[in-house]
This record gives sequence, C-alpha cells and structure tokens, in this order.
Amino acid sequence: MSFNEFPQSVDGLEIQLWETYEPFYNDLLDRQLSNGDLRPWLDDWSALSSLVWEAGALIYIKKSLDTADEAAEQAFLDFVTDVQPQASVADQALKERFLDSEPDGQDFADLALTIREMRNQADLFRDENVPLQTELAKLANEYDKITGAMTADWEGEEKNLSQLEVLLQQRDRDVRERAWQQIMDLWLADRDQLNQLYVQMLDLRQQLADNAGLTDYRAYAFREKNRFDYTPEDCFTFHNAIEEVVVPFARKIYEKRRQRLALAALRPWDVEVDSSGAPPLKPYSGQDELIQHTSNIFEAVDPALAGHYATMDEADLMDLDTRSGKALGGYCSPLPMRRLPFIFMNGAGTHDDVQTMLHEAGHAFHVFEAADLPYVWQLDSPMEFAEVASMSMELLASPYLTADYGGFYTDSEAARARIEHLEGIVLFLPYMAVVDAFQHWVYTNPDEAADPANCDAAWGALWDRFMPGIDYTELENERLTGWHRKLHIFHIPFYYIEYGMAQVGALQVWQKALQDQAAAVASYRRALALGGTRSLPELFEIAGAEFRFDTPMLNDLMTLIESAIEELETRV
Repeated sequence: MSFNEFPQSVDGLEIQLWETYEPFYNDLLDRQLSNGDLRPWLDDWSALSSLVWEAGALIYIKKSLDTADEAAEQAFLDFVTDVQPQASVADQALKERFLDSEPDGQDFADLALTIREMRNQADLFRDENVPLQTELAKLANEYDKITGAMTADWEGEEKNLSQLEVLLQQRDRDVRERAWQQIMDLWLADRDQLNQLYVQMLDLRQQLADNAGLTDYRAYAFREKNRFDYTPEDCFTFHNAIEEVVVPFARKIYEKRRQRLALAALRPWDVEVDSSGAPPLKPYSGQDELIQHTSNIFEAVDPALAGHYATMDEADLMDLDTRSGKALGGYCSPLPMRRLPFIFMNGAGTHDDVQTMLHEAGHAFHVFEAADLPYVWQLDSPMEFAEVASMSMELLASPYLTADYGGFYTDSEAARARIEHLEGIVLFLPYMAVVDAFQHWVYTNPDEAADPANCDAAWGALWDRFMPGIDYTELENERLTGWHRKLHIFHIPFYYIEYGMAQVGALQVWQKALQDQAAAVASYRRALALGGTRSLPELFEIAGAEFRFDTPMLNDLMTLIESAIEELETRV
C-alpha cells in the first residue's frame, strides 16, 4: 500500500487519538512490580513506545507528502495536541517508576546508557512544558505550510522551490539569475510571516528553559538532546578550526569556480552550475530509475545492504519525486514497531538527488542493522553518529557511481559528480558553522533575538566570517534573511552541528576505505548495529574514526580531500 493512501486506522487502531493508547499506559502504571517481573514490564513499555512512535511517524509522513491535504494535517494536529502531550506525561510517570526501582543495582548493564538518558530526561521534564511543546509543533507545521505553498510561474509552468532550484544548474547565466531571483522573491514575500513565526518560537523555547530552571534555551537543548560527550565550548573550538582551515580552502574553490566561468565576480546564482563547461548531470528520470541504479550501487558496496534496500522497495517505503504541495527537504523516518525505515525526498532528476538518496539510505541501513536490539530506546543512536551512518554511505558508495556497476554515469561524469561532492563537503562546513553559531547567539541573547532585524544582522556577521567568496552586492535582503531558508532553525534548533561532526567522522571512515573498502564497510556496519548502546566516542572508534574536531584533524582531512579532487580532475 502506498503511503499516500495510508489510512489513519491501522489494524483497527485510531492512531491519532489518545484513547487508543491510554489503556496500555494505565496497565503499565497500575501493574504491581517486583524484581522478577521488571524485565517483562520493560518489554511491554518498549512495545507501547514503539507503537506510539511509529504512529507519530506515519502521521507525519502522510502530512508531509501533501501539505494541502486537510485531513492529513488534522490527523497530525490531533496527534500533537491529543496524543503527544498525554503520552509525554505518562512516559514521565513510567520513567520515574522504573528509575525508582533502582535499575542501576540490578542486571541492566545492557541498558546503562538508556538509563542515563532516562534520568536526564526525567530530571528535565516539567508538566508545564508539555503544552508549550505542542504549540511549537503547531508552529513548525505552519512553517511547512508556508514553504510547501511557495510556487511560481516559470514560462507558463508552475514550479515549486525544488523544481526552481534545478534551474540554478543551467549553463545559461541569465536563466540561473532569473531562477535565483524568483526563489528569493518567494521567500521575501513571506519575510514578515516567517519573522513573526520565529519570534513566537523563541518565546516558547525560552519558557521551556525557564520552567526547567535553566539559564537559557541552549542549556535546555543540550540537555534535551542528551549531549553528554561535548559542550558549547567544544562547538566553538570546531567553529574556530573551520574558520582557520576550511574557510581558506572554500575560498580557493569559489575562486577556481569564478575563473573557470570567466566571471568578474561569483554571484549566488553561480555556485550550483558545473564550472567544467559540461552540461548539468542528468543521472535519472523518475523514482523507479533512481531506485534501480541506486540498488546496483549498493550491491557493489555490500550485498547485505542491497538486500535492505530491496526490502524497502518491495514494501513501498520510499516517496522520492518532488511535486507541488509536498513538504520541502528529505528525511528517513524509522518505523520502530516494524523495525523498518521510510525515505522521503524531493527528487527532480539532479545529482543532488543521488546524494540525498545515498544519504537517506545510510540512515535506513542504520535502522536495519540495529533492528535486533531488544528495546526501542536502544535504537535511538546519538544524532552525531546517526549522521555518520548517512554521510559515510555517500562516500562509501562513490566509487560505484559508474555504469560499470549499474550506476548513473560514465567515468568522466562520475569524476565530475565526485568532485562536486567533495567540494560540497568543504563548502558545507563553513555554512554549518554559520547555522550553529547563529543559534548559539540567538538562544543566549533572547532579548536581542526577539527583534528579527537583530537576527538578520547576526546572520550577516556570521556569513561574512565564514562564507567569503560569493558577491552579494545589492542583495542585502537576500543575504541577511538566509536563516529563513534553513528548516532546522525553525523546526529543530541546535540540530545542525551534528552534520559537521558526522562529516568529520564520515571522512575518516572514507579515509580507511581508501586503504581497504571491505574492512571499512564491515567496521561501519558493526558500529551501526550498536544503535544507541555505546557513547559517541565509542561509536566513532568502532566505525574507525576519532571523536575530535580540532585544527589538526581538519588539516588532515582537508589535505585528503584536496588530493582526491586533484586525482579526480585528471579523469574529467
């Protein structure tokens, strides 16, 4: 059955209603416990959590497939206003009951990290924060509705943002400039609405922190995300290393692009076009073709991973093509009850789509590899490592992009694609630093950030620090409002440095793969299979990487990338 047609009732359960789950929570809360039956009780709680989490995922998927579907939106709103708040309160009571049973003194070594996280979350929980989190979910839905409705007429054809962005790869510079300005006009038309939405979010997030007795929302977010292995100061160390090592490399890439395109200045509509002079890569047409070629690539990477991918295809667990009304972006959503993943993306036939497919498949493989872990909480690996799963797969799959392996490209095209990918990693890290540093500023200066003009100024200052090389002359509004165009800033604040940390881990996995691909893939799979049962440094180590983000580490990795690009350029 297609997820577009997925009903709200699953096996007779009305999954958007609290009444569906309430009896099961009450049973767990009322059940008499003794040391002998704590494990069965925990098994049942894990199974119930799996059901609730999967229901939420199904409802979110259907809503994001069509932001204009009023029934799907209502089911989502019902779930976030009726189920999630009451389930959160009930889960808090269950956590307290479990922790009061003193599990540390019993045979729960397999759940040591889970128990640590439960203690942290139980200590952070406040009843008065539950309705605030519901309001934040509603506001995030408004962001999706605003952005999902952004369409423009392009030469008589309605195009959404994803379709317009494809035009930025055109050789004709006039086409690129017109498309870029059309995209910016759509965003700027909703500037006031997005500003108002963000101010509301900031106020609610500061209230969350106040209610929890914390100084600011940054402190709350670090606790909420179970960041036990690094601090805000470590983030600043990473930012500084990026500024010292990566920004100069990025500037060189932009300058090389400017020279190849024979431009007086590199403008924002010039950064996506292939500067080699070749036409844009057109790797596939339509979802079926994307799936087939990607499946062939995964067979070359590892047959077991290809088997996972085939399972998803057979079960119709992917929706990959873009269309009007579909929410922006791409994601892989775990379905924890059935231990399967679902991939959502906005494919338009570009190489970026291929990278997105490989990336989200890495997340999907994480779900498959960890599926044998007994408890749902163990499936939830730290996001910093979850992104290693996805970013490593982009790199591990890169040798197999050619038609020789059933992939998308000729040898020359594959070299171009790989150069684009590696340069994209370099260009991404400074942008990641902008997004992360912006949020550190916002949430430690809430009074100033309440004025969107100050947010614009802060974003602009960070852009100047980390993103030199692109000329925004006479485009101040477009430059300063760049924070509007990053979904994470609205939806999931402070969830972005994970991508940078994971990229450092993934590059180290790739570094090992250059010496022994099979061994690197084996280490990668061993780490994925551990889910959330090890700390971040341990997971990185098992995958073949170090959990550090200092200048020497970035120097080593940027040297590796530069050398690889030079070798690939001989094949173009």
